[in-house]
Amino acid sequence: MIKSQDLKFEYASYDENTPPIQVLNGIDISIQTGDFVAILGHNGSGKSTLARHMNALLTPKSGTLWIDGKDTSDPANTWPIRQQTGMLFQNPDNQIVAAVVEEDVAFGPENIGVPSAEIRKRVADALQAVGMSEHAKSPPHHLSGGQKQRVAIAGVLAMHPSCIVLDEPTAMLDPSGRREVLDTVAQLNRETGMTVILITHFMEEAAMANRILVMDAGKVVMDGTPREVFSHVKEMQKLGLAVPPITELAFRLNIKDTILSVDEFLNVIQSGNPRLEIKNTRIASHCGLDPQSPHPTPLLQLQNLTHTYNTGSVFEKTALDNVNLTITHGEMVAIIGHTGSGKSTLIQHLNALLKPTSGQVLLNGEDIHADKSKLKSIRQRVGLVFQYPEHQLFEQTIYKDVSFGPIKMDLPKEEIDQRVCSALSIVGIDESLYEKSPFELSGGQKRRVAIAGVLAMRPEVLVLDEPTAGLDPGGKDEILHQIKQMHEQLGITVILVSHSMDDVARLCDKIYVMNKSQLMCEGTPADVFSQGDMLKAVGLDVPQISQLFLELNKKDPTVPTGIFSIEDAMRILNERPTP
Repeated sequence: MIKSQDLKFEYASYDENTPPIQVLNGIDISIQTGDFVAILGHNGSGKSTLARHMNALLTPKSGTLWIDGKDTSDPANTWPIRQQTGMLFQNPDNQIVAAVVEEDVAFGPENIGVPSAEIRKRVADALQAVGMSEHAKSPPHHLSGGQKQRVAIAGVLAMHPSCIVLDEPTAMLDPSGRREVLDTVAQLNRETGMTVILITHFMEEAAMANRILVMDAGKVVMDGTPREVFSHVKEMQKLGLAVPPITELAFRLNIKDTILSVDEFLNVIQSGNPRLEIKNTRIASHCGLDPQSPHPTPLLQLQNLTHTYNTGSVFEKTALDNVNLTITHGEMVAIIGHTGSGKSTLIQHLNALLKPTSGQVLLNGEDIHADKSKLKSIRQRVGLVFQYPEHQLFEQTIYKDVSFGPIKMDLPKEEIDQRVCSALSIVGIDESLYEKSPFELSGGQKRRVAIAGVLAMRPEVLVLDEPTAGLDPGGKDEILHQIKQMHEQLGITVILVSHSMDDVARLCDKIYVMNKSQLMCEGTPADVFSQGDMLKAVGLDVPQISQLFLELNKKDPTVPTGIFSIEDAMRILNERPTP
């Protein structure tokens, strides 16, 4: 159905004196009708550019791409190809255009001239296919992230495509929303034979496909089943990618077969594999604070914090309901919760971007709203980096962008220079890049520059809202390493909002779990992730390694839970010589 021959594409550079940027460099692929193909690659490898060629949003610079025998370069084929190949992007909010769900789903068929009676049938069928019929009359902004993405899928389905291309459709969703979208896509593939092309940075999602293409420098460098591709653990890591954690654990334990799921790993253990034994070893809770030390000094306190949007209107909604929590000096904490649980509303209270409907926010014991003249100081002391922080970049050069905050603080030029250079050094941006445009950088570099812009203001607290969303595994690890390094070197308090349970478990001393506008529980990663059933019940998940040990504990209560790292797992699942 999809075939390319020596497909090449380049983008014009920012500077007319610089040669064009080659993005696709000789792509030869053949994808059959009914395939479920995942495309992996680091940021900048050419994945999204290839996807945009599949429905003629882009056309080749040279070479050819055919969709069901139609050459995408021929303008006469553009509309037939776009009807045949539906495209779903990362953020569902960018694709939803109507005020009511059924009207949004009808938008595509209306634009291609489908008769009204047929449109009504297509809308009903599409909503039923994605399990959203009961929300047909709902405003999209009342839906969760996963529900919005399913509406976006329904809008594509109503066009009756034979292929759907999804470009990181779950990057902004919580674990429950991720499952909703992927289960819907897999079901459509199984039941209707629709061809699915999935671009993702989540290796567990790629394992659901029947074929994986791995891209690097504009070329396809691996092509095979998930089991074949993920058997190349070292090669994947060299490409800035990863394999599912359970796959890496099996690899490091020298298990011969490539393991793709927790169930497969359990089968290996239960089959009496002589290379594995479970040691009754207790792993200490991961917590940066010494429980024997005196109570640390509170830095930030939320006392009975409540926030209601649109008070007194028909759209009134309580986003925070009587939340109480305390964050101490030097902690690195995580705030997790399903989409709509109140996480983003909560963190916007920490530097007074939002004012409580009732309750207080205390910084070093003082109410941050007690004196309005101090709000500017509060926002300098509590730095907030929003999701997709590269959208905060706006200056002509990296240096100017990072210096913006210190300049607004009326600091001497020498102090500004020192702060900018120090902040960029901490996040790993080389001095040779200072005069470059921030928009010429990779996704990971842009994130680091945006974080440096906040660091240059020397905050006591750094709040990061999904700082790794949309990054490849290599870029994600790079950012998280920098964040951990900043925390350790500067001693600043870090608050991380994330949907990645693996990242939270690996980095943070303490976790706060939000559910339906309330603080549901708190504790160390070991404490929180030992409650797998509770987390799944509220739309979250546990790291894959934790899930393995929760399952083992059900069969043998002496097996510890709250294990989330490969290193800890290897201390318990000990390799021993074959008898």
